[in-house]
Amino acid sequence: MSLSRAKSDAFDADATAAGSGAAATPGLVATTVRHACVRIVSVTLFIGLWQLASASHLRLGFVTFVNVPAPTEVFESFIALVRSGKLAPHLAASIVRVFAGFGVAAVTGILLGLAIARSKLAEDVLWPPLEILRPIPAVAWIPLAILMFPSAEGSMVFITYTGALFPILLNTIHGVAEVDHRLISSARSLGAGWRAILFEVIIPGAAPSIVTGLAIGMGTAWFCLVTAEMIAGQFGVGYYTWESYTLQNYPDIIVGMLVIGALGMASSVLVRWAGGRLTPWRETK
Repeated sequence: MSLSRAKSDAFDADATAAGSGAAATPGLVATTVRHACVRIVSVTLFIGLWQLASASHLRLGFVTFVNVPAPTEVFESFIALVRSGKLAPHLAASIVRVFAGFGVAAVTGILLGLAIARSKLAEDVLWPPLEILRPIPAVAWIPLAILMFPSAEGSMVFITYTGALFPILLNTIHGVAEVDHRLISSARSLGAGWRAILFEVIIPGAAPSIVTGLAIGMGTAWFCLVTAEMIAGQFGVGYYTWESYTLQNYPDIIVGMLVIGALGMASSVLVRWAGGRLTPWRETK
């Protein structure tokens, strides 16, 4: 085969690949639009059923919607809250507490996970007490946290830390354990030291699992923080929700719940996005 014929065949192959990619793009856009439409319809249907149940004072056995505010009332309360300027301090307090506890938990969980997964001595020393502490719920930590920390802020950050720590720790251990040992052996045979193996083989191999743990830990951190704010806080979304209940401002209760859900979802999406940028080699669905 002549060189010019080979170049022509290569050009035709590239053109065919480019054409197939261009043809795939509209299909990808159509799939994305279809998924978005289904999700919008799902949310709309949920809100419509909620409105119908509240407006008709629906009773389903032991469940009643007599005192449940309708979506229209919740929306009006949310607009009033935003206009009053009271929402921003609550949001700021909760966000600072969550990211403070989550940040410390991320560093601690990843370091402990790497040590436990790679060292039998570290596993024997560290894992038993951590396994005993892991099932303790956030509410049970509140009295001890109040005794340990002189300020309410410190105790709430600590409770957030405990909630985020264990998902990160467990996923780090799992990710390191799943790294192919043949890669480690190959790196050693090529003369790589333990530092190079750790940063160029183990951590990149475990990174997808670590990112999953970080996303789960962020959601757990919000759950634990709201629990702490309901009991020990003076500002924060959890405190606002509980205060609304004590004052019998029922629409504001749901406003607080929806704000908590939106913040938790946005934080988890942010963590997954950052993890995707840091681990471009991981498989995506």
